[in-house]
Amino acid sequence: MELDGKVAVVTGGTRGVGAGIARAFVRAGAEVVVCARRPPEVPVPGTEFRPLDVRDAEAVRRLCGELPRLDVLVNNAGGSPHRPLTHAGADRHARVVELNLLAPLTVSLAAYEHLRRARGSIVMIGSVSGGRPSPGTAAYGAAKAGLENLARSMAVEWAPDIRVNTLVVGMVRTELSHLHYGDQDGVAAVARTVPLGRLAEPSDVGRAAVFLASDAAAYISGASLLVHGGGERPAFLDASTANVP
Repeated sequence: MELDGKVAVVTGGTRGVGAGIARAFVRAGAEVVVCARRPPEVPVPGTEFRPLDVRDAEAVRRLCGELPRLDVLVNNAGGSPHRPLTHAGADRHARVVELNLLAPLTVSLAAYEHLRRARGSIVMIGSVSGGRPSPGTAAYGAAKAGLENLARSMAVEWAPDIRVNTLVVGMVRTELSHLHYGDQDGVAAVARTVPLGRLAEPSDVGRAAVFLASDAAAYISGASLLVHGGGERPAFLDASTANVP
């Protein structure tokens, strides 16, 4: 799974999952450009930072036009605050959809010619929220469901020149985990709900992204690869009394 000589762009690549992906690509031998609205507090060694708001179509086109080549695009930028549907108007929820669905389309379109010439690859960073109810982040879940469908359509429309796949990511331990899961006891309690017994590390997602971008995945396109530690134990198993002594 080597990427020697490849040029990769990782959006939202300055922290968390994005930084884990960027580090994995550097280790695989790629030249890595990371994009975000603000510079990283701790730069990822071996990467080049470019300021970018992925929602700004003109800025995205300008950045892609400045690149001499591009082999791999990782659409990682995204996220959402916890916001029940009735706590905000439709315009606020629309911003979440814009960031998590429309922006990856914007960046992919801007990168298309580069990727076509290189017979390159796009890796979408999806979420398990796109395949199950997502209370508190409903617009995010809907956007991630749409992103996975978008990737499958792109894989067909842009074949055979560009491969497009999605990593469907579960819970990841990052520097912002406390905002979602609480203190260390909360993180540990959440980890116990995962069959593999832990949250993912950004490096777990990074290695999976390298695989999909590499020649090892040369015949994989339009696929969704689950990176979620086995998913979630069904709640009914713990509620059932059928097997209780």
